[in-house]
Amino acid sequence: MDGSARPVQGVLPIALMTKKKSFSQIYVPMENAREASVVDGIEIIPIKNLHDLCEHLIGQEITSPFPQINQEELFKNSEFIVDMAHIKGQEHAKRALEIAAAGGHNVIMNGPPGSGKTLLAKAMASILPKLTLSEALEITKIFSISGNLSKSNPLITERPFRSPHHSASAVSLVGGGSYPKPGEISLSHRGVLFLDEFAEFPKNVMENLRQPLEDGVVTVSRAKGTLNFPARFTLVAAMNPCPCGNATDPEKMCSCSPSQVVNYQRKISGPILDRIDLQIEVPRLKFDKLQENNSGENSAEIRARIEIARQVQRERFKDSGRITNSEMSSNEIKNFCPLSAESLELLKSAVTKMGLSARSYYRLIKISRTIADLSGEKDILPMHIAESIQYRFKNE
Repeated sequence: MDGSARPVQGVLPIALMTKKKSFSQIYVPMENAREASVVDGIEIIPIKNLHDLCEHLIGQEITSPFPQINQEELFKNSEFIVDMAHIKGQEHAKRALEIAAAGGHNVIMNGPPGSGKTLLAKAMASILPKLTLSEALEITKIFSISGNLSKSNPLITERPFRSPHHSASAVSLVGGGSYPKPGEISLSHRGVLFLDEFAEFPKNVMENLRQPLEDGVVTVSRAKGTLNFPARFTLVAAMNPCPCGNATDPEKMCSCSPSQVVNYQRKISGPILDRIDLQIEVPRLKFDKLQENNSGENSAEIRARIEIARQVQRERFKDSGRITNSEMSSNEIKNFCPLSAESLELLKSAVTKMGLSARSYYRLIKISRTIADLSGEKDILPMHIAESIQYRFKNE
């Protein structure tokens, strides 16, 4: 108890609220000053101890405000380890990830070990659109209150890419504790939550994804009250087709019985699968394909298309506060996704033959809207509907 001003978590949201309430100054511990200085329009007064604060308040020894950080200078060009051009083949999966990144859609990849699912997920980080300043502040607030904000980097300028292990507990994923903190779901806000070995996650952990996948928030209830943390992330899940992993591999013998394969697939409940927009098979590449020298599009080319599609969506939702097509309500789907008679007939046929739910029906329309945006089309065409239908598991 020496009167020292110790650093605390959550200074950024406190500073933002200070500005919102029209205060002109805020006093913060010295170690929190850089974080608070991200907020423009208010003076950040750093203090080492209570004596400094008293001296400043009575005018005996004035402490100078902490220099304001230029927010734009914090945004730098990112260098990613995995580029889409480094991945051989898998054009269908790459296209699905492009659509997911453009419209904020969830993805699940099903394929044998070694087919490239993890590499594809990591490469997705290289095509995600750049953060806007408001998105960066949203994310940084979450990292601040969770204690995950780096002292050297007061503003998160890259979209989060979180990949918790399948042994993660419900609390670590959802958030909680005696003093509730955000979990991995919220730390993925406006970014990607990658769940590898998806079928290996405990059922109670997996079912906790329902609310955030639907509403973009996660609720943590404790005796002292209930907290809602933002959780508008893009889920990228990867799983094997069976316990041994070889059920869909034409070159390896599957050692699982038919009932084992079915039970393994059923670990992903219908309600969870229903909330995943893009469902794709990722086959193991043949040797000849691995030897090809021609590379596909690089991440920069794909990202450029995604940025254009995101700009179209920003204009579309400028009055609603939404950011991506995946967030559309049913009324917004009616307004922004009119379908021709031919498109409706195609969609009706798919829903009937595949036994899709009402939720899946609306998700197909949202995906089609994103595909149209990527194509630069104002209207959703039958070809966009046809492509969206390809991204559903055949045995749904």
